[in-house]
Amino acid sequence: MGAAFCDKALSNFMSCSSDALDTLRREKVVAIIRAPSSDGLLDCAKALADGGLHSIELTMTTPGAISVLEKAVAAFPDFCFGLGTVLDAETARVGILAGARFIVTPALVPEVITICRRYSVPVFPGALTPTEVLRAWEAGADAVKVFPAEFFGPPYLKALKAPLPQVELMPTGGVTPDSLGDFLAAGAFAAAAGSALVSAASLKARDWPAITARAAAFANAARKAAS
Repeated sequence: MGAAFCDKALSNFMSCSSDALDTLRREKVVAIIRAPSSDGLLDCAKALADGGLHSIELTMTTPGAISVLEKAVAAFPDFCFGLGTVLDAETARVGILAGARFIVTPALVPEVITICRRYSVPVFPGALTPTEVLRAWEAGADAVKVFPAEFFGPPYLKALKAPLPQVELMPTGGVTPDSLGDFLAAGAFAAAAGSALVSAASLKARDWPAITARAAAFANAARKAAS
């Protein structure tokens, strides 16, 4: 990356970090785009926004993820794009310089939390057990991604919050419009949804109306839970 690009990114990341958390607190849903190729990802992002979701996680498992992230941030500067499936500090740093407003890991990787704190970019590390959750929080997580949530459900989240009320939790995996309200009622800060929101079939068929409809269902469920 060129110096001019890095300077521009560094001048913006601090203001973007608070915007990212504000967006998540308001919308309550992170849309995860996990795709076998980068084709159509910008159209997918627009379809999600049309349904009311503007916090979008592009995963590193997508070929050319950093390049797609740069293009997405340039095309939709008002959206809240993050980089997910981050496994090391250097990938986190490159993602931040490419415009990521938040970083997500599938497991507890302390060096990723450290680099995000250095750049004042929100980080959501993955954890499951009470010990992992507490370690992630004490290391500087803005919220802890409880993963995989589908095997434990809202009761497990509620159980975690009982001794750890100060920890912001973000269940990921198996979250649907039907279960979103239960997760939020159990104490979730927000939730992240992948295939239940952006299915592989819809991506392959470029069925953007279907993705918009699913996004609207999640957005409506979040609003209902808040009312």
